Amino acid sequence: MKTLIVAATKAELSIFYQHFNLGEGDFSERKNFDVLITGVGMVATAFSLGKYLSPKYNLVINLGIAGCFDRNIPLGSLVSVTADTFAELGAENGDEFLTINDLGFGENHYTATSIQKTGLTEGTGVTVNRVSGSEQSIKNLVQRLNPTTESMEGAAVFYACNQQHIDCLQVRSISNYVEPRNKDNWKMGLAIKNLNDWAISFIGEMN
Repeated sequence: MKTLIVAATKAELSIFYQHFNLGEGDFSERKNFDVLITGVGMVATAFSLGKYLSPKYNLVINLGIAGCFDRNIPLGSLVSVTADTFAELGAENGDEFLTINDLGFGENHYTATSIQKTGLTEGTGVTVNRVSGSEQSIKNLVQRLNPTTESMEGAAVFYACNQQHIDCLQVRSISNYVEPRNKDNWKMGLAIKNLNDWAISFIGEMN
């Protein structure tokens, strides 16, 4: 049995790729783990997992950077996302938002299922098609779901693993706070370094 590591972009795992001398393609195989680069967003993630996810994997680890709603969590920190929600999956009913659950068409909330312990700060996430960048949209998300992190892929990974009954983890490194877009405030390099250092150590301990 193997572990599948899933990330949206190779840049987010650049140090990991160098450390393990992985190839240039979007799918790299090693003895004890494989790495899949899906592309950004839940559609690309779902398509890629549809191609590569299989029962040969006993664990999927979704890695990436994320925005954070909680300013008590320092930039560059790692968060183990224990549950994730498709925040926009549903319908507007005037000022009210109806989830796909409310409409009776499915489920929008999924949880991590792995017994592996990360030792990281835990939080909940939202997965979006449009990264939040206005005070009103941020306020709406916080009031409705009170998430810790925001990404564009996490719930899609949880969904796919749920469908295949495969254990999964999601670890996000905080590159910025969720606020009106201001790249000067981002700590992208620090977030990527800390994420890769953790991933190298975690995979090394497992193998």
